[in-house]
Amino acid sequence: MSVEQVLSQDFGTLVEVIGEQAKERPAKHALVDAKSTMTYGQLDSFMDRMAAALQREGVENQGVAAVCATSSVEYGATFFGILKAGAAVAPLAPSSTAESLVVMLKDCGAKVFFLDKGVSDALAGVADQITAQRVSLDGSDAGIPLQQWLAPEGSKPRPVTVTPNQAFNIIYSSGTTGTPKGIVQPHAMRWGQIRRGAYTEAAVTMVSTPLYSNTTLVSFLPTVSNGGTVVLMPKFDAEQFLKLSQQYRATHAMLVPVQYRRLMERPDFDSYDLTSYVTKFSTSAPFAAALKADVLKRWPGGLVEFYGMTEGGGSCMLLAHEFPDKLHTVGRPIPGHDIRLIDEDLKEVPQGKIGEVVGRSGAMMVGYHNQPGKTSEAEWHSPEGLRYIRTGDVGVFDADGFLTLMDRKKDMIISGGFNIYPSDLEAEIIQHPDVLEAAVVGVNSDRWGETPVAFIALKPAAKVTADELKAWVNGRLGKTQRLADLILVNSLPRSHIGKVLKRELRDDYKGVALTA
Repeated sequence: MSVEQVLSQDFGTLVEVIGEQAKERPAKHALVDAKSTMTYGQLDSFMDRMAAALQREGVENQGVAAVCATSSVEYGATFFGILKAGAAVAPLAPSSTAESLVVMLKDCGAKVFFLDKGVSDALAGVADQITAQRVSLDGSDAGIPLQQWLAPEGSKPRPVTVTPNQAFNIIYSSGTTGTPKGIVQPHAMRWGQIRRGAYTEAAVTMVSTPLYSNTTLVSFLPTVSNGGTVVLMPKFDAEQFLKLSQQYRATHAMLVPVQYRRLMERPDFDSYDLTSYVTKFSTSAPFAAALKADVLKRWPGGLVEFYGMTEGGGSCMLLAHEFPDKLHTVGRPIPGHDIRLIDEDLKEVPQGKIGEVVGRSGAMMVGYHNQPGKTSEAEWHSPEGLRYIRTGDVGVFDADGFLTLMDRKKDMIISGGFNIYPSDLEAEIIQHPDVLEAAVVGVNSDRWGETPVAFIALKPAAKVTADELKAWVNGRLGKTQRLADLILVNSLPRSHIGKVLKRELRDDYKGVALTA
């Protein structure tokens, strides 16, 4: 069966596609990093050895293996090898606390744990709590060296049958604070993403976000399945990203908004040859309209923004290059995705009214691993009995069907009975020429219940003071929106995919607004 025939099936597996790619283009580079490369032929052979070794260690069909390391050719190949054994991949964040990693390893039930030296060192104090066999991806003493652990050259695993609802991966939603929730994504969900058609065998995709992030996988997996080349960066660096893009004649990239900002701010950005780019993607965090416009103006190729959740449900897509007048939105629902807005009573609201975003599609999680209660909380069922995933985001559809996001529902501020959307205030604040970025949170107030406080990072060489900026902002806001306090910070705390960690700002605040 050819690659084209496999991809034309209503359901297939990534493993099948890579096998066919290895037959059709064995010498084509599949994975590239700063230290090594791997062709499709080598990748297919590696996957056989990996799957055979996992089966030797008791990781059978529908089992689980975990990976926690920086991005590399070995990491990418290991991800695919786990799938060939019929097991689910649990990619864990190295930035997680040691205690959280232990919790996640126990929760997913991984029998084999792939890691590198950095992760091993971080786990030194809790190593005795990890029962999974440890395998070192980087040849260090973090575990059994990968090449020693793999099955011998030429080994073949026992064939497995994979079903559409079988777990493809388990992605944990939190590894730094709170209790991690394992989001189980099925093969059917990934198969739909693989077949979207945004990538061809000519694709050269820059991957500079971590492989444990769903943001990365929605770009990484389709590139490989369609016969392209992935250039892996262990850590994002704006200058290195531009150099590699030019060197490899990159055609695609998935970047989060803060990465776009850091790239576009570079004085030498326009000196790089980026004319090979076909499409750039973005997701995971709010993407300012002005920044989108700058990318469209100065970076060749299209710009596509995706809005959705790791849990799946409905997604929106904004073709920014086709709709430059809609840059303030996240686009329209993707064909086959049903997105609705609901109110506090869980009733659907009409077009033009604000509500919580819920979505349904073929790309939906099975549920949270071992947490049926949390799964139920994340679902909404329509009057017809259809299952939707609740996003926790608040938004509104315009007359053309484009969705504008207001805020996270939990971030909306209710002050004196009035709803205040932090994004409205942030949009006003960043109009000041000295402001680099801003985040507004609601804090407890004896007088109003909640009141808004702004945390602001200034541009280099900015001279404005906190009091001056607060007066300027409040002079442009409505009476109920005015800031009770404004704090200048060096930078805003962010997650590994660029989301501002408003909970940290809110929890750490100890200022005057507590009694304002």
